[in-house]
Amino acid sequence: MLPTSTIAVLIAFVLYLVILIGIGVWSMKRTSSTEDYFLGGRGLGGWVAALSAQASDMSGWLLMGLPGSIYALGTGQAWIAIGLFIGTVCNWLFISKRLRRYTIVAGNSMTLPEFFENRYHDKKKIILTISSIVIVIFFLVYTASALASGGKLFNAVFGIDYHIALAIGAVVILIYTFLGGFLAVCTTDFVQGMLMLAGLMVVPIFAYSFIDGSFEEQVVASGIASYNDYMSLFSNGGKPYRFIDILSQLAWGLGYCGMPHILVRFMAIKSEKEIKKSSAVAIIWCFLSLVAACIIGVLGRAYFGSNVLEDSENVFIQMINSVFNSNLALPFIGGIFICGILAAIMSTADSQLLVCASSVSKDIYKNIVKPDADDKKVLQISRITVIAVAVLAFIIAWDPESSIMGLVSDAWAGLGSAFGPVVVASLFWKRTNLYGAVAGIVSGGLTVIIWDYIPLAGGQTIYAATGIYSLLVGFAISFLFIIVTSLCTKAPGQDILDEFEKAKTAVE
Repeated sequence: MLPTSTIAVLIAFVLYLVILIGIGVWSMKRTSSTEDYFLGGRGLGGWVAALSAQASDMSGWLLMGLPGSIYALGTGQAWIAIGLFIGTVCNWLFISKRLRRYTIVAGNSMTLPEFFENRYHDKKKIILTISSIVIVIFFLVYTASALASGGKLFNAVFGIDYHIALAIGAVVILIYTFLGGFLAVCTTDFVQGMLMLAGLMVVPIFAYSFIDGSFEEQVVASGIASYNDYMSLFSNGGKPYRFIDILSQLAWGLGYCGMPHILVRFMAIKSEKEIKKSSAVAIIWCFLSLVAACIIGVLGRAYFGSNVLEDSENVFIQMINSVFNSNLALPFIGGIFICGILAAIMSTADSQLLVCASSVSKDIYKNIVKPDADDKKVLQISRITVIAVAVLAFIIAWDPESSIMGLVSDAWAGLGSAFGPVVVASLFWKRTNLYGAVAGIVSGGLTVIIWDYIPLAGGQTIYAATGIYSLLVGFAISFLFIIVTSLCTKAPGQDILDEFEKAKTAVE
């Protein structure tokens, strides 16, 4: 017989998951075309677009990876959060409006690869093929990180075997993404974004009130070497931060302008007027969430004290369980907040599945393999792709020792390096040509793979030997290749230049 507290949490989980599946069924009835399935008919309102973009961005990393790294190593890990906040602000202020406008001018593009193809008038579909392959490769790793987060969550809360827990999370995400497409994903992301923020803001307040003794004494009791080092932004696990370490963590912010699952939200907003509202909502949500996640990591040291957690990435889950089950006897409320962690996981995984599905069905199948395929067939291929990608990601996430932070880091770097510089150049430098864009995507993606996976430095990867984040290097190399290749090859034709100018001045 399960304890009463566990049953209450389970009821909260079941209600939450039923609501998500219900949204999927509702959205399916409103999804009749590929534009509906991939962009929601370009009809997202400001609040939904903002919270959907931010929820799909942050994932289980926000509620598990970031607090876990700060719990383990100290507040110096907050440089990643600072970089991400700067990246979020720049993405909404400089990229969102221009990208939405340009994708409409460039043949009403529905995916990022399709935008590149139309932007550069690539009749041979070279950039479409390459960018679609890059998306599938790195999103497999990214989706695996989300599924691993779900597995760890169910394992920590219910004691379910990690692999069974992994399967449960994957099946639920599959159901509503399979049924309702983009509209289901964005609507559920809105609900999930609100739930994530509520949990991040409320739980630390209750946890702080239950700390025994002084905050500093409890942090020291957790076994850290020095309280001042642990609380310093310039210390990392008791060691002084090098400038390059701080720069590497700030570089996480560079990834934003290359994330297809975030950029597609900009493309789907129903009007440019809504973007101003979306920007304000998204930036405020991002600031509050990142600050709260960092506080949870530090607070965990004081709250648990000498009862040091074996898995630091479970600090928020264990805090919720302890606060609401032991101290307040409100396990159902605790279950709702744990659903906030599940929300963070699902809101990213569903978006990643949908982007992979759009790359395979729309970009590869419809645009390359079978151009005469009708909407019904493309939707069918898309839903099959959702299942296939989920299965492959499930296999990648099978190892229970896989690090959420590590998986997210690799995927973020790959996508940010391959697409970030090309998106910026495509929107702001009219001299960029097809050859430069292709060179940027290939060089950026390959740099990350070589940097993070191939042992070239005395049996170590270059990242392991230097500690320099691959996104920082890949982003710079990609930009360099774009500029040099574009200047060394034929300039864009007048029709491309005319579209560029039109996208700058077009109004609705």
